[in-house]
Amino acid sequence: MKIRAAVLEEFGKPLVVQDVDLAPPRAGEVLVRLHACGVCHTDLYTQSGVDSSGYAPTVLGHEGAGVVEAVGEGVTSVQPGDHVVTLFSPECRACVHCVSGKTNICLAIREQQNRGYLPDGTTRLSRDGEPLRHFMGTSTFAEATVMPEIALAKIHPDAPLTSACTLACGATTGIAAALWKAEVEPGSTVAVFGAGMVGLGAVVGARLRDASRIFVVDPSRERLELARRYGATDLLEAGDDVVARIVEATGGFGADYTFEATGRVNVMGQAVEAARMGWGLCTLLGVAGKGEKLEIVPRLLITGRRVQGGSFGGAKGRTHVPQLVEMALRGEFDLDGFVSHRMPLEDVNHAFELMERQDGIRTVLVMQ
Repeated sequence: MKIRAAVLEEFGKPLVVQDVDLAPPRAGEVLVRLHACGVCHTDLYTQSGVDSSGYAPTVLGHEGAGVVEAVGEGVTSVQPGDHVVTLFSPECRACVHCVSGKTNICLAIREQQNRGYLPDGTTRLSRDGEPLRHFMGTSTFAEATVMPEIALAKIHPDAPLTSACTLACGATTGIAAALWKAEVEPGSTVAVFGAGMVGLGAVVGARLRDASRIFVVDPSRERLELARRYGATDLLEAGDDVVARIVEATGGFGADYTFEATGRVNVMGQAVEAARMGWGLCTLLGVAGKGEKLEIVPRLLITGRRVQGGSFGGAKGRTHVPQLVEMALRGEFDLDGFVSHRMPLEDVNHAFELMERQDGIRTVLVMQ
């Protein structure tokens, strides 16, 4: 079938929206008619050429939501008509990692996915007979995509797909990190560094866990005020003195839980330092640049602080994303509020420009 898709032809150059071919799903695969896709920093990171693991040509996009149109042989968990969210982080429920209960990093298709292929080592995307690789196993800057069954979360059909798509990456990363990775305790103190999509998600998760005090650090007054709407109690403009201000406000100890959502190593360092002496837990969610290193003074760890990472916030996509959708439908948090702009696929490069200007929280491309 012919579809419109945004193709990364050359690193550092604008994406080219064009007609490409999409082959039918094979065994274990699903054809999804996409309705919406969020534009995430990871897409921009790859487009820029900074990501050494990037490849081109490829169809970018990974924060998608749509409706199942066809399934391949052996698919049982979804059927045509089901509403789904695409998952760059699959959940096979059978590999050694999935059954361990210790991590959300599924190994089932990881090797081929990292190379831009579906699990059998081939692609369903092509142009003029030449293969196009799949980005993050998803390639959702398109009208449709073919993905492995284990990389789709079936969600309630009442959820608006134009906001549910944010749960494919950004929103889930922050919310899940607070709920299920750090497991914030009721009555605790929390400090979130960065009030973008991921940081706001962490604020939501901390509020859902009944944290007593939620500090949010960001240089943007507009984003800080949005964080207040989502449950932040203390708004702090970013600066060299922010750790001292958090420590002072918490009786000289620091916050029980800290979350870093900027990708900047200096801010990661602040998040570690702001964690409480004795038992503070710092969760790093931002992706630092290639070759950058985080320096931690050993004394901070010796005196009880802990540091962990959280890819996709520790969420198991097929399990947790449907739960988050149900929570949003019950009114426990405002999923629609994360979306600042909606525009057609043809405006994908403008969406990148808005992101670089930090205009809004999330731009969503609407395909249907």
